Amino acid sequence: MISYYQCLNFIVEIIIVDTRNTTELARELGRCLIEMRNFLRQYIQAKIKEHQMDISFEMIEIMACLWNKDGINQQEIADIVIKDKSSMTYLVDNLVKRNMVSRKVDADDRRNNLIYITKEGRLLQKKLNPWILEMYETAASGIQKTKITQSIKVVKKMSENLKAEKGLVIIM
Repeated sequence: MISYYQCLNFIVEIIIVDTRNTTELARELGRCLIEMRNFLRQYIQAKIKEHQMDISFEMIEIMACLWNKDGINQQEIADIVIKDKSSMTYLVDNLVKRNMVSRKVDADDRRNNLIYITKEGRLLQKKLNPWILEMYETAASGIQKTKITQSIKVVKKMSENLKAEKGLVIIM
């Protein structure tokens, strides 16, 4: 049987949810996404430290882009990981020095460098992949697949709305 206090808490939750408007909920969603990204970053950084690896979270973000699509230019990577041009150059330079990636001039446009994963970069992927899978399994624990799919659609729609806003420059 539900106690009086459980019932009261349930009613209070309903009232709080119902009184928040769409803008307030969108703001909370944005805050939650930022918070989740910070937790993901902390998780990976803890694993890096635990295994005494000499690589930064930002470098791993770049590698993850290339694991999904090898041979893309620096600007495309910068847009995906939301980094400015100078930061991207610095990070790619460090990955080249570590022999994780190589730069090749784009045959179609000599102004662009295409970034490719090396054998060492693929070995890093094999090492990190179990950590990444474990992290996302933990994050998704107890959440239905349909809820995650629905959340992805909502966030994508909100991003599209911002991109469509006139005069607003969004890097994605």
